[in-house]
Amino acid sequence: MQADTALVPDIQEDYPFMTLGGPANVLICPNLPAANISYKLLQRLGDAEMTGPILEGMAKPVHVLQRGDAARDVVHMAAICAVEAQRHSRQRL
Repeated sequence: MQADTALVPDIQEDYPFMTLGGPANVLICPNLPAANISYKLLQRLGDAEMTGPILEGMAKPVHVLQRGDAARDVVHMAAICAVEAQRHSRQRL
């Protein structure tokens, strides 16, 4: 799905088979450069509160904080990290 379709409810009306029901709150990008571009555009142009990037598919959980992140960003990422660490330890049992 293209980004504008995922984010703009007016465009979604052209696709009655979609069950999204409003703007997406998660975007999956094909590679890291595309994700970085999307992340910064949404953050700056959409005045969005962002958490991430969150890297998936690694042998162990990996989390990245951006230069200039506020304490709120660190707390959000720490919470995600804690949940993923718990999930990872349960999978090993």
